[in-house]
Amino acid sequence: MEVIIQPTTDKAALLVARLIARRLRAKPALVLGLATGRTMEQVYDYLADMHRRENLDFSLCRTFNLDEYVGLAPNDPHSYRYYMDKHLFSRVNIDKRNTHLPNGAARDLAAECRHYEDLIHDCGGIDLQLLGIGADGHIGFNEPLSALRSRTREKALTPATIRQNSALFRGGEGAVPRRALTMGVGTILDASHVLTLVTGAEKAAILSKAVEGPITSMVTASALQLHPDCRVIVDEAAAKRLRGRAYYRWIFQNEPEWQEFRNR
Repeated sequence: MEVIIQPTTDKAALLVARLIARRLRAKPALVLGLATGRTMEQVYDYLADMHRRENLDFSLCRTFNLDEYVGLAPNDPHSYRYYMDKHLFSRVNIDKRNTHLPNGAARDLAAECRHYEDLIHDCGGIDLQLLGIGADGHIGFNEPLSALRSRTREKALTPATIRQNSALFRGGEGAVPRRALTMGVGTILDASHVLTLVTGAEKAAILSKAVEGPITSMVTASALQLHPDCRVIVDEAAAKRLRGRAYYRWIFQNEPEWQEFRNR
């Protein structure tokens, strides 16, 4: 795991977008795992801007989102399909037929989860998985005590997750679905590369547990320590509880692989 600290939320999101763009330019048929939430909106803004200004090409890209609420139709304004169409897919030249999310409105949810795993496998696996970290350390909707080898499945959401997401629902907590379909921790760890964005002082404590604490199913993001190619991009506010801050800053300022990203 490599942790990179950026001075502001804006610069952290920009670095994540530039890393995605570099992978996409190197492999136009990139299989990209995507995440939702307010943390990601700035990343998608930057990617859409790169498409417009720099001709960043998404035409051959295939995408798989981490999760979707159970019971919401794709055209529901609260669904993650609607979110992705709004924040990214409608703003770039991606073929919508190549964009995949679990179908939370499927009649047979278990069959849908198996189908989603098969789709990922048939595409050759995920090349680059984008992640955020929830307030309790979850990745996707892999709530505390999720098995670290779990696959795509249906999960009950914790009261903390429901509260956290309620700001996005007009009806508050009562309107938030209680269940979701999510890639498993094992599914996420199968990605060739993982790129995680964490920003804000409210994430500082859980970030330190995820990247510097013990690997535990109580903090499913801690399983990322097992991944051979995981980069965690954070802003100064989120980094304030990290014991290795000085070393992480040294890495970004001195390692040759980061040269093209410095001072921009």
